[in-house]
Amino acid sequence: MVVVFGGVCIGVLGGIGPEATGIFYRQFIEKLQNKGIIRKNCDFPQIIINSVPAPELIYDTITDEDIQPYHDGLQELDSFNADFIVMVCNTIHLFHKELQSKLNSPILDLREELKRILIQKDIESVLILGTPLTIKRELYKFEGIQCYTPTEEEMSMLSDAIFSFNRGINKDEQVKKVSVICRKYLDQGAQKVILGCTEFAAMLENTELPTINTIDVLVDATVNKFLEKKKFL
Repeated sequence: MVVVFGGVCIGVLGGIGPEATGIFYRQFIEKLQNKGIIRKNCDFPQIIINSVPAPELIYDTITDEDIQPYHDGLQELDSFNADFIVMVCNTIHLFHKELQSKLNSPILDLREELKRILIQKDIESVLILGTPLTIKRELYKFEGIQCYTPTEEEMSMLSDAIFSFNRGINKDEQVKKVSVICRKYLDQGAQKVILGCTEFAAMLENTELPTINTIDVLVDATVNKFLEKKKFL
């Protein structure tokens, strides 16, 4: 039996990987607290995190079998009649339209939220870090913004870094490898590095690189959507 309490219900598709989901959750709570709108525990939204053991989408080809755990996780959140759903993963947003067509609950569109931020901040050039598919299918390529993209060899290194970081293998070494690639393109003229994979956001959370963290973008969009929904209760 599905029980949903009164107020706003937010579904979070996470576990992709779980460390990035933990960062998202912590930052979302802190953002609400910092806005001064939480006077008692009942002021928080209901948050349902579905941490799914889905495969890393770090390869050039993604099959229907790879996507199925994401779809199943979204369907479970949809069954709670969530007011909206947040997918704490970048690559899965390549399939946003397809996944949304099978749900009643709306899914936040990270691509559109990031586009709005880039325009707002007047960013003219970016390095896009992400999985090979995210880069090659140009999820974060927008008209009027120059995009630097890693080479095939660098994309392979980035994928390996994601995989190793998720498994907890030499995490500091993964941070160093990714940072070297970032600095190469910043030296060539990129203004910002788009962390187009939530694992990169986790890796580079405490560095001084000029990044646009997609977890931050998701957090801000989630806060805004929550406040919008709360106004109509």
